[in-house]
Amino acid sequence: MKKIAILGSTGSIGTQTLEVVRENGDIEVISLAAGSNTELLEQQVREFHPQVVCVYGEEKAREFRERLKDVAVRIVTGMDGLIETACVPEAEIVVTAVVGMIGIRPTIAAIEAGKDIALANKETLVTAGHLIIPLAREKGIRILPVDSEHSAIFQSLQGNAGNRIQKILLTASGGPFRGKREEDLLNVKVEDALKHPNWSMGRKITIDSSTMVNKGLEVIEAKWLFDVEIDDIQVVVQPQSVIHSMVEYEDGSVIAQLGTPDMKLPIQYALYYPQRRYLPGDRLDFWSLTHLDFEKPDMDTFYGLSLAYEAGRTGGSLPTVFNAANELAVAMFFKTERLLTWKSWRSSRTVCGHITISSPRPWNRSLRQNRKLMNEFAAGGKTGFGNYSCNYHIRIYRLYP
Repeated sequence: MKKIAILGSTGSIGTQTLEVVRENGDIEVISLAAGSNTELLEQQVREFHPQVVCVYGEEKAREFRERLKDVAVRIVTGMDGLIETACVPEAEIVVTAVVGMIGIRPTIAAIEAGKDIALANKETLVTAGHLIIPLAREKGIRILPVDSEHSAIFQSLQGNAGNRIQKILLTASGGPFRGKREEDLLNVKVEDALKHPNWSMGRKITIDSSTMVNKGLEVIEAKWLFDVEIDDIQVVVQPQSVIHSMVEYEDGSVIAQLGTPDMKLPIQYALYYPQRRYLPGDRLDFWSLTHLDFEKPDMDTFYGLSLAYEAGRTGGSLPTVFNAANELAVAMFFKTERLLTWKSWRSSRTVCGHITISSPRPWNRSLRQNRKLMNEFAAGGKTGFGNYSCNYHIRIYRLYP
């Protein structure tokens, strides 16, 4: 029986992972971690009987212990608890589905403990890919992508070891504002941005999809996962979300992965790789699928995608700053429900806080120094970036009335 840990069990990926567990019946849930949704977490604990559960907030954890006095489970809290949850000895695979840079430290700890990673946390590779990928290679650990697009690329690469990749074609739905211009977005509200046309996802990733920042983060993530240059990754808008991504090889052949927009497919593929299992649900009907559309992304209106390419090309600490700026912008958008614009930007020497990283290329430091640096990053505040900043200019979004 396969044994897994799930970080972020009450979120969209976490709950769908548990659906896969229910449907298959041969996976044991060893540990769970969640943030504030303790009601759902309690249901999960009583159903799946994990050994260890992390409730991130200390006060919530105290309340949770009282409610589960009748259950034989170890309840931990905070970053130390999250790391313990990821490193329970019996777990073979850790599903990292927490949101933000908070996922870096438990991912590093899980890799060092010899766990395979089913990766659903973009920020881990966006901000610390230069640490995570070499560490995984050193430890002989598999990083199995859960994102639908990266899973599609991974699937399109199977059987082609040694064949040179010409280009990765990373597809995007275009989100709820596809085809809009900047002037059309002047009255955007949170509820508008959360109306994704195809996918059911968590709130933060849905906002990122509406700005196409999500796709920019996926570009940087793909660079690390598949060892390609940023400019060899081409974003293609595919509004029907039928083609989840493609790989073009040097002979001109293009291999694509198609399917319905169901996150349980990439989750199950990661958990059972290289085996495929029956998955209940809808299937593509090519008799009724009359056409597939493809578009070039609007880099002018959705300026965040352009900034992501810039950050990915520059490298160093710039992707970290880009990610932190976006996390702050999304948090402000949720808090104020003020309008998010894409071309309004300013230069910022400091994203937040007071500790400065002097070099924009931290990978020039030793691996040990880099791990320490990123551990400190991940131990930050609510945004996952905390009180850290980077002495590097970056254009970031501005919220304005």
